[in-house]
Order: sequence, then structure tokens, then C-alpha cells
Amino acid sequence: MILLTAMGSQLNLLLAVCGLILILGLLLKRAHQPYIIAYILTGVAVGPWGFGLVTDTHRVELIGEMGLIILMFFIGMEISLPDFVKKWRVAVFGTGLQVAISVLAMALVGYFLDWEFKRMLLLGFVISLSSSAVVIKLLEDNDLLSTRIGQNVISILITQDILIVPMIIIMSLFDQGGLDYEKISLQVVGGGLMILLLLYLLKNKTIRLPFNDQLKGDQELQVFGGLIICFGMALLSSFFELSAGLGAFVAGLLVHASPATHWLYDSLKSFRIVLVSVFFLSVGMLINIEFIRDNWMIIGSLVLAVYLSNMLINAFLLKMLGNTGKESLFGGALLAQIGEFSFVLISIGYHSSIISLFSYQMTVIVISITIFISPITVFFAKRGLNLDPESLN
Repeated sequence: MILLTAMGSQLNLLLAVCGLILILGLLLKRAHQPYIIAYILTGVAVGPWGFGLVTDTHRVELIGEMGLIILMFFIGMEISLPDFVKKWRVAVFGTGLQVAISVLAMALVGYFLDWEFKRMLLLGFVISLSSSAVVIKLLEDNDLLSTRIGQNVISILITQDILIVPMIIIMSLFDQGGLDYEKISLQVVGGGLMILLLLYLLKNKTIRLPFNDQLKGDQELQVFGGLIICFGMALLSSFFELSAGLGAFVAGLLVHASPATHWLYDSLKSFRIVLVSVFFLSVGMLINIEFIRDNWMIIGSLVLAVYLSNMLINAFLLKMLGNTGKESLFGGALLAQIGEFSFVLISIGYHSSIISLFSYQMTVIVISITIFISPITVFFAKRGLNLDPESLN
């Protein structure tokens, strides 16, 4: 009886989540808005600061991380490493300058607010990262993945995802307990191994995955083989004290480089939709309505400042790299939000006592809101600039 009651409670939650997503999704479809907004709003509604159907935020974060792992795996599967390297100028200069400008901007703010250097650096890193999850979904929804600006934006996103490794290592150096040489050594070794693996992929173009011959033609078992690669690389990345999502991204690159598994993307598409929606649900559940109500002026000012500065910085850099004015402004709008890996960085900063609990909550809310408003601003940017896939090719 107890088991049936518990199961009934979980089924009620699942029904409520699916029902809300369906209703909001239909409304957003009529308004030509992406479903990401429906996922986040549903997360707000069922989360601890909504109707309270989900109160265990730690479990929510774990489920969200699982969704992020799958998402990064699929992003990796969409990327051709050789094609990415061909755009190294955009990736290196665009992303490098963007991170440098973001850090300098936080250093300027921190100078007047008397912040410690490590806090300036942390927040500079946090605002410099855009959301691969949001941007690639928006590019897909707007049929812009194959356009020049779409490819340039993806190059920047991939470089940001790679840069998360040194960012995590650098911020770990500021742990209040002193230098953890074992942890830093693991991170350096893990980062080095990933670089070697990427260089191997770049040199060989294609690879043969384990059990390739045994699983050839057996799509059912190959699905589980693909998931083993995904979660295995995520686990290995976690072992080296790096982001599990980064490991899943590299796993996706491995799968993309294997000709025998090109069909895997379509086979796992439904699975991807469910877990990616869970990631955005978890973002919504982290939005503390009471905290927003009590600090709405500060939050609104920060969101506006971060969003506009990110958009202008990225638009400026994209224009410097040869894109047209319209392409650059649209690319800036695409990259204006703060990314999912920033949750990882700000968590490191909080647990290392670089920032206070209040600052941690404030940053989580600002990140979540920028992710939430991103599809809306991109929609209006596209309309305002009168863009279509043909004009961006």
C-alpha cells in the first residue's frame, strides 16, 4: 500500500508536468516561440517556490545534470571536429577576446566595489559563457544551423565548452582550504587526455568504436553502446574532477567520427527530448520567486546589464571577424544569455567561499532568467532585423 501511494504521488507529478508542458507548448506554438520557455515555466510552477510539487532541490540538480549530460552528448554528435578547426580564427580570436573583455569588465566593476581578484575572475568567467543548450536549440528551430552565422556561433560555443576545463582548474586554485594538489593534478591530467583525444580525432578523421563489428547492423544494441560511451566518458570526466557534461560532449565527438553510428542521433531523438526538457525543468525549479520579489530591482538591473553587454560584445567581435552587420547583431542576440556551465563555476565559487550565499543565489537567478528570456529576444531580433535562412547563407 505504501509503495502504491508513493507511486501514485510520482505519477501525479509526472502527469502535472506533462500536462503543463503540453498546454504551455501549444500556446507558445501559436505565438511562434520555442518550447524551452514551456519547460522553464513548468519547472517554476512545480518547483519549491511554485506549487511545491518538487521540494528536493538536490535531486532536481542531479536530474538536471543528467539532462545536461545527454544534451552535451547530442551537441557533440552534431559537430565535425575537422570543420570546426577550419574556423579556428573565429573560435580562438572570437572566444578568447570575448572571455578577456568579460573578465576586464568585471575587474572594472570589482575595482570600484572593492572585490577580491578571485571574485572578479569568477564572475568574469561566469558571464563569458553562453548556453550551448539554448543556442543550438534556437538555431535548429529557426533552420539556421547550416548558415554562416550559425556555424560561426557554434564554433564560439564549442571553444567556450572546451575553455571550461582551464576555468574550472583556475577557480579550484582559490579553494579556501588551500591548494589541493591531488585535485589539481587530476584536472590537469584529465584536461591533457581530452586534448590528446581531440588531436587524435583531428588527425584520423574517423575512428572505430569498440565492438563495432559485433554490433554492426544491430541498432537496438548500438543504442545502448552509444549510451555507454556517453555516460562512460561523463563518468571518466567526473573522475578527473572536470564537468561530466564536458565528457559527454567529447563522447558525442567520438560517435560523430564513427561512420557506423551516424543513425544514432535519430534513434535517440525521443530520449533526448525527454532528458533535455528535464534540464530546462531543473533550471526553472532553481528560480526562487520569493528571492526575485525581494530583490527584483537588483536582479532586473543585473539581467539587463549582463544581457546587453554580452550581446554587444559578441556582436562587435563577430563583425570584426567578417560577418555582416545584421549577422553580427543576430549572433550577439543568440549568445547574450549566460550558459549552463556557469552553474558549475558559480557552485565552485560558493563552495570555495569566493562568494556569499546571497551572491550565489543572485547569480543563479540571473543565469536562469537570461536563459529564459533568450528565445524571446532572439525571436524579436530576427523579426526586427528581417532575417531568414536564405539571407544568412
